[in-house]
Amino acid sequence: MDIQLINIGFGNMVSGNRIIAIVSPDSAPIKRIITEAREKGLLIDATYGRRTRSVIITDSNHVVSSAIQPETVANRFLSNKELPNNNNNL
Repeated sequence: MDIQLINIGFGNMVSGNRIIAIVSPDSAPIKRIITEAREKGLLIDATYGRRTRSVIITDSNHVVSSAIQPETVANRFLSNKELPNNNNNL
């Protein structure tokens, strides 16, 4: 299995193989997920103090907040899937 890293802004990367959902932080259920993750120590804040625009949920129950739009993260995820496998860059 190849590791696929997705840039989520400011040079931060998330493993694309572990992503379950990329969502907007505006709804009450997502805000609740963020609060619960913070309390459990599973929240990773990658916003650099900026407004949270997307929330990435992983299969390990970690929640990553990012300052870029969910559509942008999804497009980066999809464009990385289309790249040919080249392990020389690792």
